[in-house]
Amino acid sequence: MSDTAGVGADDGRLDGLYGLRELAGRLAAGSMSSRELVAACLERIEATSTTLNTFRVLRAEEALAEAEEADRRLDAGERLPLLGVPVAIKDDTDMAGLPTAFGAAGDFPPATEDCEMVRRLRATGAIIVGKTNTPEFGQWPFTEGAAFGATRNPWNLDYSPGGSSGGAASAVAAGLVPAAIGSDGAGSVRIPAAWTHLVGIKPQRGRISSAPVTEQFNGLTTFGPLTRTVADGALLLDLLSGSLPVDRDRPPVPAETFLRSAEHPPPRLRIGLSLRVPYSGMSAALDPAVRAAVERLAEVLARLGHDVVPVEPPYGLLGLLFLPRSMDGIRDWSHRVPNPELLDPRTVANARNGRALRPVLGLTRAAEAPARAWIGRVFRTVDVLLAPTTAVPPPRVGELNRETNWETDQAIVAACPYTWPWNVLGWPAVNVPAGLTPAGLPVGAQLMGPAGGEGPLISLAAELEDVERWYTRRPGRLEASTPA
Repeated sequence: MSDTAGVGADDGRLDGLYGLRELAGRLAAGSMSSRELVAACLERIEATSTTLNTFRVLRAEEALAEAEEADRRLDAGERLPLLGVPVAIKDDTDMAGLPTAFGAAGDFPPATEDCEMVRRLRATGAIIVGKTNTPEFGQWPFTEGAAFGATRNPWNLDYSPGGSSGGAASAVAAGLVPAAIGSDGAGSVRIPAAWTHLVGIKPQRGRISSAPVTEQFNGLTTFGPLTRTVADGALLLDLLSGSLPVDRDRPPVPAETFLRSAEHPPPRLRIGLSLRVPYSGMSAALDPAVRAAVERLAEVLARLGHDVVPVEPPYGLLGLLFLPRSMDGIRDWSHRVPNPELLDPRTVANARNGRALRPVLGLTRAAEAPARAWIGRVFRTVDVLLAPTTAVPPPRVGELNRETNWETDQAIVAACPYTWPWNVLGWPAVNVPAGLTPAGLPVGAQLMGPAGGEGPLISLAAELEDVERWYTRRPGRLEASTPA
């Protein structure tokens, strides 16, 4: 399958052109040092801090010291999959020595231990340079907040990169880091991936451990990689996968590695094209530019030999299973902040709703298995679903960030109504770039599969990538830019 981003663009600069695997290979071969790579990464982050505003906190001194140690280990012949490669994590993730503010304001104490995902990431030799911006408790598909300001889209600084993993997506799309780990509770990896021209993988629930907690946001949220290529995302998913006894969901180990899945085409598949908006109680309509982009990808898949047919999953009132779990997650996080008076009023209201809905939380979990059985009937007739990731192209900064909860909810549902069902069901999905609008803004499409279906989705995404070569299209340089 396709090689990493930036192939053929080597002019001797460390300017963020290279992908995860290529950087790991160059470090292992001795053609660059981790110290100079991490220093260049930090320099790019600082140069765009007033424009993109991607990071909440940096580990500059620690990352440089770890890079020097990585160089010593590489010189001594030690080899690990990502030894010396800089990456980023999201501000909802525990890493020892750093606060976990999850987008909220206040003086948070540093975490005392790494969560299991971070432990696995560091065990690969990767160097975590910092934590990226996210809206308060990851509630919204935009990355704006009183605690850190607005994070912007490297394709056009007037526009949002989406959310809630917007800082992570913006950092990867701009070449500040070759990869980042986000989290997806209602599309929070896939939405910013769509709006920044990236691959975003939401794996099967439990594929990446939630330890030390049994699950995140009552099972809605999973960690997932954001990368420019499918193979880079597949490699990260391989390295981070694995469950512990504490995890509520522990899916079986796949028959082959995800990177291996990215290296061969899938068999001929029957792909269901789904354009209808799942019912969520508020109005939403598919933008013609997004529809055209998704239908174009359907035509590409048909030319590759797959059968593409229209189909609509029977979502019904699945949204009734989402809201109590989501609101209860916000209630839970609202108790973790050191300064509750600094919370957004919309957060306070959502936490209040979470308390009110707690009595029905158990019923929503009990209804999940019947919902999977009912909706999963669609996979009797198709192997994979192809759907829009968002209903609209990237919005302008501030466009979705309304004053009240009602206004905000109407805006975000109209923009992003397609991703949340797969969080309720716990099944895997992959955002792939679907092209640019006439205005030059990225849009995406999601490939959606049944339980344990990451391998076929990754294989199909990589086959598309071979034809589309989306990793060759990148936003311009941003250091001198000033947001409008």
